[in-house]
Amino acid sequence: MASEDEKPTSSNSGASNIAQDDERDQEKSDGIALPAHAEGLAGLAGSGALDRLVDTARDYATSSTAENTNKAYAADWKHFGRWCRRHGADPLSGSDPLGTAPCPDPQLIGLYLTELAAPVGKTLAMTVTTIERRLSGLAWHYQQRGYTLDRKNRHIATVLAGIKRKHARPPVQKEAILRDDILAMITTLPYDLRGLRDRAILLLGYAGGLRRSEIVSLDHGKDDTPNSGGWIDISEDGALLTLNAKTGWREVEVGRGSSDQTCPVHALEQWLHFAKIDFGPVFVRTSRDGKKALPARLTDKHVARLISRQCSMPVSAQTCLRKIG
Repeated sequence: MASEDEKPTSSNSGASNIAQDDERDQEKSDGIALPAHAEGLAGLAGSGALDRLVDTARDYATSSTAENTNKAYAADWKHFGRWCRRHGADPLSGSDPLGTAPCPDPQLIGLYLTELAAPVGKTLAMTVTTIERRLSGLAWHYQQRGYTLDRKNRHIATVLAGIKRKHARPPVQKEAILRDDILAMITTLPYDLRGLRDRAILLLGYAGGLRRSEIVSLDHGKDDTPNSGGWIDISEDGALLTLNAKTGWREVEVGRGSSDQTCPVHALEQWLHFAKIDFGPVFVRTSRDGKKALPARLTDKHVARLISRQCSMPVSAQTCLRKIG
């Protein structure tokens, strides 16, 4: 394969194809192409029935990803097309393992990622997140055209790994939340059903050092639901949480507090009692009037919103989210 500085004349047709693709993408609202076999059916349709189905299928394909994602992917493809034209490259200059059909060249993709991370001239380097997004956009567009971009190929994977290692930002050090922060948050919660639930979430999450996803994945009993991430056993001494963590199963013991007002186990018992929960998900949604517990399990987004709402100042909210997030 030619290097970035070389411009093979045989690839002019590929650059032309990219230009034509850009024009077609501009004509279509989201730059989405229906798979070739479906487009072929449209040509066979005499009555127009298949034409209608193809149009409907294209609408479904458009809806398969969010509108903002479609726009971002379209921009990624156009950027790659301009880069190919500038270097005289063909986006389908590779071939399949049998050498019988064109496909994306992983070396070409690797060079493209390299220039995104270390551009020549005054162009600003892209962040690792943007580079990964652009790679996803290319993979998506190749798939729409009937080709497969192998992201695990060494020419792509090793370059991307090197970019991450050299240019990725170091992780932000998480700040610890203090006991007074939790007490301040639960003080303003009402004593209705929703307030009992949220109080139990905050106290149990803090006492057990749990992640948001771990809190909402708990069940009241072992193997109650298919999407369970663990379960709770309550005893006189406290509560034992069995969690299915990334590294395997682990147990977390939560003892009873000296005061019912700040005791995580007491708060949990109050919620389970008044919500009438004796099996299934521990933390579920409530009705609009806050008087009835619903079967649907909460998501971790509820915990994030709860913390943000209860923290009186933005700085405090960020601190709390880093701890329980």
